[in-house]
Amino acid sequence: MFSWNSPDGICAHDAVEPPPPQTASVSFEGGLVTKPALSANRFEPGIFAPAPHPAPRAAMLFAQTRLDLVLLLRNGEQLLLTMFIPITLLVGLALLPFGDMGPDKIDKIVPAVMMVAVMSTAFTGQAIAVGFDRRYGALKRLGATPLPRWGIVAGKSGAVLLVVILQAVLLGSIGFALGWRPGLAGLALGAVLIALGTATFAAMGLLLGGTLKAEIVLALANILWFVMLGIASVVFASEELPEIVHTLVRLVPSGALAVALEHALSGSVDWLGVVVLLIWGTVAGLLAARWFRFE
Repeated sequence: MFSWNSPDGICAHDAVEPPPPQTASVSFEGGLVTKPALSANRFEPGIFAPAPHPAPRAAMLFAQTRLDLVLLLRNGEQLLLTMFIPITLLVGLALLPFGDMGPDKIDKIVPAVMMVAVMSTAFTGQAIAVGFDRRYGALKRLGATPLPRWGIVAGKSGAVLLVVILQAVLLGSIGFALGWRPGLAGLALGAVLIALGTATFAAMGLLLGGTLKAEIVLALANILWFVMLGIASVVFASEELPEIVHTLVRLVPSGALAVALEHALSGSVDWLGVVVLLIWGTVAGLLAARWFRFE
């Protein structure tokens, strides 16, 4: 056997050799023949460096959430919808004489504007982003990566939740400057209701954006945004409306979240609004899981 000596005095045939390949027997008419088992690993772990392997799921989810958050914050239209419009509504309704909401109108305006912010980010923005990601094949290409499907949805939902938290802090700070003074218990209940409302509207946005064409999603998401905003405004428009009208308005997610947030920030719980949000979120989530398409 041919061999050579290295400068260190080590023979080539003394070097570490890979283990013999595993074989599998294959039968044919003339007898048996052996061939390497392709499913078996012929080399010990660590022989090759670097060793490629999928990242941990937590790392993949963090990276996807960060990517979706950066794309969301870079989009000028999304910032207009999620930041500028709610802030303008809050300042305008608080300072300008719109309607007769009484001396504590800021306590009604802040929950209503927070509802608008949640609906804008979790529903309208989410639906449009998902719809155009499907149109341009972004979701299909993500499906070819080690990132599982639940990771794609969770990443988008995580980015939406982070934006909603930023909105809540920003709007709460502006409201505080305008005279809004909620209690600590009210803030805690409000945070729970905001999380519930975000989950509900995000499920509705995924259902809309994951089932229809991008152009239809763009038109329908904006139309539904205006419709739900108008329905929710009925709750604060006038106290002279019949009670049945107020009840019907609270069966819509926007109205339910607006009223439930007003109660929560004052330290009480509107169970009708909580149940309505849970029902809408559950139904939309189940339908989205059933009909959502990545292309």
